[in-house]
Amino acid sequence: MSAGVLIVAAQRDLRRALFDTLDRAGHAPIHTARGLSHAAILLDGRAPLGLVVMAFDGDADDARQRCEQLRRIPACADAPLLAVLADGAGMRPSQLPEDVSDWLYPAQVEHELVARWQRARPPSALPAGAASDDYRFAFEQDDSEWLVVDPLAARVLEASPAVARNSRLGMEMLRGALLHDVLGFEGVAAEQVLEQADHAWYPCQRRAQHGADTGQASARRVRHGGREAVALLFRSDRADLRAEAALALLSRIYAAGGGLDMQKLVARLLLDELNLDYLALWSARPEERGGAPTLLAQLWRGDEQPAPALAQQGALRLVLGGRSLLHADDAQRLAASDPLLAELKLAGFVGLPLFDERRAVLGALLAGRRAPLGDMGIIEPVLRCAAARFAHSLELRRTREQGRAEGLIDALTGLPNRLLFNDRLDTIIREARRTGECFAVLFVDLDNFKGINDSHGHAAGDQVLRAVTQRLVGSVRASDTVARYAGDEFIVVLRHIVKTDDALRVAEKIVQVMEAPLAIGGGTQLQVTASIGISFYPDDAPDADTLLKHADEAMYAAKHLGRNNFQIYEVSPEQARQHDVALKSRLRTAARNGELKLVYQPQVDAASEDIVGMEALLRWEHPELGPISPATFIPLAEETGLIVSIGEWVLRTACAQAQDWERRYGLRLRLGVNLSAVQLMEADLLDTVAAVLRETGLDPGLLELEVTESISIKAVPNLLENLHGLHRLGCRIAIDDFGTGAASLDYLRKLPADRIKIDQSFVRNIGLDPDDEAIVRATIEMAHRLNRGVVAEGVEIESHLAFLRANQCDELQGYLFCRPLTQISFENLLAERQRLLAGAAAGLSAGEASPIQVA
Repeated sequence: MSAGVLIVAAQRDLRRALFDTLDRAGHAPIHTARGLSHAAILLDGRAPLGLVVMAFDGDADDARQRCEQLRRIPACADAPLLAVLADGAGMRPSQLPEDVSDWLYPAQVEHELVARWQRARPPSALPAGAASDDYRFAFEQDDSEWLVVDPLAARVLEASPAVARNSRLGMEMLRGALLHDVLGFEGVAAEQVLEQADHAWYPCQRRAQHGADTGQASARRVRHGGREAVALLFRSDRADLRAEAALALLSRIYAAGGGLDMQKLVARLLLDELNLDYLALWSARPEERGGAPTLLAQLWRGDEQPAPALAQQGALRLVLGGRSLLHADDAQRLAASDPLLAELKLAGFVGLPLFDERRAVLGALLAGRRAPLGDMGIIEPVLRCAAARFAHSLELRRTREQGRAEGLIDALTGLPNRLLFNDRLDTIIREARRTGECFAVLFVDLDNFKGINDSHGHAAGDQVLRAVTQRLVGSVRASDTVARYAGDEFIVVLRHIVKTDDALRVAEKIVQVMEAPLAIGGGTQLQVTASIGISFYPDDAPDADTLLKHADEAMYAAKHLGRNNFQIYEVSPEQARQHDVALKSRLRTAARNGELKLVYQPQVDAASEDIVGMEALLRWEHPELGPISPATFIPLAEETGLIVSIGEWVLRTACAQAQDWERRYGLRLRLGVNLSAVQLMEADLLDTVAAVLRETGLDPGLLELEVTESISIKAVPNLLENLHGLHRLGCRIAIDDFGTGAASLDYLRKLPADRIKIDQSFVRNIGLDPDDEAIVRATIEMAHRLNRGVVAEGVEIESHLAFLRANQCDELQGYLFCRPLTQISFENLLAERQRLLAGAAAGLSAGEASPIQVA
């Protein structure tokens, strides 16, 4: 895509999700703005955009005003607009301005944003300078019949596959043919249609191999091969008579998106493709007696605005009562009891109830045509399928509005049940494969729960399950998942795990909080304990079923060891040995085979949220096993000595990339690279680092070498000498994973460290564990007293950010700001930052403040 994209969203999380989704799809350039005033500065003097994605969080009046303001920005004047209905928006999708091409909810962004953008690009929306390939994309993606015609010679230059398929004329016959040999207009000359190209619909006939299809055609101007041309869209009146057209329509209806409330899009498809003159969609709530039905969508052809009172619409009342009305050509029989049909002069009419799975009526679909409907053997199944689609959408929407998903939320605990959890786990795995994330699965089983039910009754058992739910949810972060899997079995997914210890601390915390006495009715106190099994992705398994199986096996191991404990899944010694041997062998050639790669995670200033540095992180993509966790292959590399050559490759690759970015952007970004204990014992470490700096040209002051706190001065004889030598070279030193080892103040004084990195295991418990909060506060204060900078890792939610800012933490790193990015994605981030910086400078010169933030 050559034309730019603008993202307008006040919420940082939503803005980042939109940016990441379009970035992964290869859309560039991407501009992000917090509001329209910021967007106007950012886009000043820029070329017209190809798309605007804007979040709406107010009411319908606010949405209309924002659309008007958007269109006053020259670059956005003609761009398709996709709306994101933010959580808490005070309007329904049906209240969005007509200017909106399509819409979706924030939860649908990752999976549906790109598809909806593609559907929002009809050939009629092509800019004047669009290349021929732009509308050819639409030809291939759509089932519409399009012709591109030379307006002077009136000859066909290009035709969509649908024209050749539906007319049974070969593409060789269509290209170069005179327009009047393909389309015959009624009451107007073809030359006049081409000259006006005013988007109006003209009655015509499209030639076919046997006879002709009647319908309408609309013309609009495009560019073809660098010159002016006219595109004509033909819409057959007989779409309802062709089985293949009906099947194509159904496929488009069901491909319209997997989200909620697709009524507007599907209703328009039905009206256009079935050549209807009227279509209405109604919602009714069977649980509310006497409640008036709600009109969700109403479309018609012509100037009429039919709005008779509900009490007069006899057909609607019959359909909402559960009756189907099918009138191919005698709809006027109903006119006496329904003035709507009389006013529209409908000859064909269909009314279908919208049923849920229990056959309760959720609403009604009404469709009609002034001419007979034609072959009901085709049109009726199409409308019934559409009615089922509408009913499914309504049912999902209502369950979401009520805060419960039918069959997806456990009624007792309010947690996701097995069905919803399995779906979430599949989603987490797909994301982890893309980002290289590691996570843990905890299988939690209550000990002797059957005895509680038998001794105290099922009511007491239910009370215990609800209390256990509260304790589990209180032990994890907002980004983690807790589900009730079955009976007294719970599953916990811990996201963004860097080390095994991260999951073990959570499991230990769960065991401890479970041990607290639990009071039930009558003053009775129960001692409820749990056995926990843990498996890790991707180390233990690459798929959901095997991960759960291994966690379950580890849970039973905990049971066998006396209950009230946790165990990690372990393979047999022989399996582990064979696995390690195979990995070691493959690791020797991994770098040479291109299996190793680096990703970069930004580090931002806590006050401004501007990017100030990055950490280079190593990833291994095994050709058969997929992503291998660093927690697995780094120890193997250290054991075999391969860590020295791999570490040198990481250092050289990261420094070369950092220098390239510094040359192109001049941002003075600090680069963090990890050093292992084995590397620090190398006598020639200083020579290696100095050589890499000379070869790459990177300023030594931009290189920060990270040393884990757990490395012992006694165990690494050359540690102090090497670190002081690196400092003399001009490099910076950071102590990583601070708080997880046994470092003392004397240890910190001896090491020439510039910064301390607080381990994410403490950061993620901010707001959950007062002890960990105290550790974070004390670490920051101690580091500042020693004149060390502080960066907090694992910052994932706004409450983490607020706490760390309040306690004067210097820098932040984590998923709240950005996930680890590939080289290309990181370059896009830097380019976007540069554009924001330029926009901010322009805004400041105009008297408007505009801070720079990571997208």
